[in-house]
Parts: sequence; C-alpha cells; structure tokens
Amino acid sequence: MFRWYVVNTYSGHENKVKQNLEHRIVSLGQQRAVRSVVVPTEAVSEMKDNQKVTVEKRTMPGYVLVNMELDEESWTLVKGTPGVTGFVGASNEPVPLTQMEVDRLLKKEVAVRERTRASFAIGESVKVISGPLADFSGEISEINEDAARLKVLVSIFGRETPVEVGFDQVKKL
Repeated sequence: MFRWYVVNTYSGHENKVKQNLEHRIVSLGQQRAVRSVVVPTEAVSEMKDNQKVTVEKRTMPGYVLVNMELDEESWTLVKGTPGVTGFVGASNEPVPLTQMEVDRLLKKEVAVRERTRASFAIGESVKVISGPLADFSGEISEINEDAARLKVLVSIFGRETPVEVGFDQVKKL
C-alpha cells in the first residue's frame, strides 16, 4: 500500500537528495515501490527594489516527502541515499502521514495563499510613495507580514503620527 513518508535530510540539501533518490530508484529498478519524491515549497512574494518578486521557498527545510510502498528493499533504498539521515518516526518504524497532513503539506488546493515577506526592518527609514501621505518620510515601528502592512511614524505638524501602509506603498531611503 502506497503511503507518504517524511525523510530527514541535511538542511539545504533537499533538492540534491531528491535527485539522488530519483536516480537510485531508476538505477536499482525500484520504480514499482516508489511513486514520487517531493520537496514541499510555497510561493512567497518579496519586495525587492520596489518590485514584487515571487520566490519559491521550502516549507519544511531539512525534509523530503516520499510516496512509497514500504518494504525492506524500499526502506534500504531510501535510507542508503546520500544526504538522507533517516525517516521521521521510530528508528526502524517510519510513521506514514495522514491524508490531511499530505494535503496540507503539498497544498492540494486546500487553501492557496500567497505569503508576502517583508524586506524591511523596524527602525528603518522609508518614504511613502503612494496614498494620501505620499512624499512623507518616517521610521518603521511595526511590521505585520500576515497583512503585508507596516506601521510608519511620520512627522505631521511636528508630531510623530503612526500611519499604517502596505509594503508596496513605501520605499527604503
């Protein structure tokens, strides 16, 4: 029975482990035992030079998902792959994922949500470039990555006033 298992790898070597494992599957003739190898990723929007850029980020650094029929041969195939440190679970008893966990990790249309990462830091000086406060400069006091908003302290009539703006409404000074 084919189930999804989580394989622990060296952090940063997920794609290399995926390539090595896929190569070993073919060279050792184990295509019947292993269906797929997946490195879970998500699309993240980042602001770089006032441009919105979409980047693929790993959602589980240090782990690879493998859809396989677990037996002695397939277990040895995966465990012996360079870069693999072992299965998640007891030492000789890998624990398969539930279907709900698989759907969440592989984002199978459960909730497609694009996350935005701030390239800003608290205390950084920025200039508002759009909206009613365009051309005002200020200092970032809060960052809300979930809402893609910043709280900027701008000087209005000589008084520091907190203003909430979107990531795309400011640029770094």
